[in-house]
Amino acid sequence: MGEDLHGARTSVTLRVGDRAGEWDRTGLIPVDLLRELGAEGRLCAEVPEQYDGWGLSSLRSGAYTAHVGALCSSLRSVMTSQGMAAWTIQRLGTAEQTAAHLPTLTGGGLAAVGFSEPAAGSDLAGMRTTVRRDGDSVVLDGHKKWVTAAHYADLLVLVGRYEDGAAAVVVPADAPGVRIERIADPLGCRAAGHADVHLDGVRLPADSVLGGHGLPPALLVTTALAYGRMSVAWGCVGILRACLAAASAHAAGREQFGKPLAEHQLVAGHLADLYTAAQTAALACEHASRCWDEGSPDQVVATVLAKHVSATQAARGAATAVQVLASAGARDGHAVARAYRDAKLMEIIEGSNEMCRLMLAQHALSAAVTP
Repeated sequence: MGEDLHGARTSVTLRVGDRAGEWDRTGLIPVDLLRELGAEGRLCAEVPEQYDGWGLSSLRSGAYTAHVGALCSSLRSVMTSQGMAAWTIQRLGTAEQTAAHLPTLTGGGLAAVGFSEPAAGSDLAGMRTTVRRDGDSVVLDGHKKWVTAAHYADLLVLVGRYEDGAAAVVVPADAPGVRIERIADPLGCRAAGHADVHLDGVRLPADSVLGGHGLPPALLVTTALAYGRMSVAWGCVGILRACLAAASAHAAGREQFGKPLAEHQLVAGHLADLYTAAQTAALACEHASRCWDEGSPDQVVATVLAKHVSATQAARGAATAVQVLASAGARDGHAVARAYRDAKLMEIIEGSNEMCRLMLAQHALSAAVTP
């Protein structure tokens, strides 16, 4: 896959070109482009080759994700959504469900995953969406909020309360009773297709429930969010690299007080901080991806750590880049202004900073008491 991965990076770079700013301003990525990338397997690179995917390792998929994240966080967000859907189907679905749905996601179909609700974000006990068995059918009622890529999606993987636990259900976006309401003017990743999903008596075949049975809510969320956290973490590495490139170029080319900005110690310090942040985030992500690829028992905590480190560093790093560019970067559509807004969202989605810190603290405490 080495040559294919190199070709994919080149191809996506050419396709994005200088249009990321325009997509950010208009709030839309051309759906034809998304379908083209999807049909080439480039939106969910870890899907096995038997389902027409690339079958990339987490480490190599992460390198590709960082590259896309440096170009356009909205596009990377759609990739994250597609990958989460594929990962959830692959991990929870039956062999028949996996064979039915994964080729769709590597063949141009688009997908989104929905967990959050008006009363349920990190606290899944507040989830109110229901999945009710009715003969050979299931009926869904509820409201999912802030579903990334739902505006573009053909399939929705939605989680709801089911029997004594919860279930993930594959829902066609055009099924009767499904209403997708676009979120207007999100803070960041403006072209990622964020939307609320309303479910009003949506009736589907019972085999739409992944695995055919209920599962503990925590297991469902952990399955999907683990992939999402890795994708977001690598995307933040891309944000940092883009900010470092923009700030370095500006500081090298602009003069103040008779010398380049980069020769002023305080500005040079900003560049050093950006470089450090990018390297730190990349190392955390590489460690986590190796844990995934090796099946390490440290995979869960390494993933949370990578997401937390990368998101916090990206938010700080983007702010630093805006400071270096000053008015040159303080305009809508500029790469660092876009990164500033996009990176802030990364501190919230797929496990907020606060949730990540709680999980890391719990791990530290458990490690401290283990003989």
